[in-house]
Amino acid sequence: LKVDIIEAGFAAASPGDFEAINNIAKEVSESTICSLARAVEKDIKAAAEAIAPAKLKRIHTFIATSPIHMEYKLRMSPDEVIKRAVESVKYAKTFTDDVEFSCEDAGRSEMSFLKEIISAVIEAGAKTINIPDTVGYRFPHEMGEMIKELVDYFPKDITFSVHCHNDLGLATANSLYSVLNGARQVECTINGLGVQLVVFDFAFLGGSLGSVEGEKIVRACN
Repeated sequence: LKVDIIEAGFAAASPGDFEAINNIAKEVSESTICSLARAVEKDIKAAAEAIAPAKLKRIHTFIATSPIHMEYKLRMSPDEVIKRAVESVKYAKTFTDDVEFSCEDAGRSEMSFLKEIISAVIEAGAKTINIPDTVGYRFPHEMGEMIKELVDYFPKDITFSVHCHNDLGLATANSLYSVLNGARQVECTINGLGVQLVVFDFAFLGGSLGSVEGEKIVRACN
């Protein structure tokens, strides 16, 4: 399928995940091999060790950015979240130059805070910024507007990605609207396999991408 990036798992989640990522990293040479990692040093180190054999490697680190998640899940202030995000990206950069950062629950995050934390992680070295609709909360026009505002605000060499959940059956539509508004990476599953079954399948998007004019779209599969 010529998938550009394979996010093969979450290395710190279990020995099985670590082994699977590590085996894929050893065998696959034409795609970038990525591991997910929370914005926690031990997760990032596990991700780095798992993808170490890969010819092309990426670490994808994330932290929640919505007010409800920061207050009740993380129990951290916005400033603390930014500090942790920056430290995590810098640490990931010691293992690979290709670092992706996700604003978990971006769909319910405040735009002003998204711009602030994204600016900070870009300065720290992140090259790809993922905007997840973690709880499947947004409608297509809302995702499109969010992506357009962010793409227009930040330098053109930054790749914006989307990770749309299908709780309301809108993940494919949300992803397409995001692409039409400047997203250049789409995160999805293959045959329903992956980190989350609620993330839409690549097959639903494959035919549609051929009709999208403009720059190359990176196809990243969880």
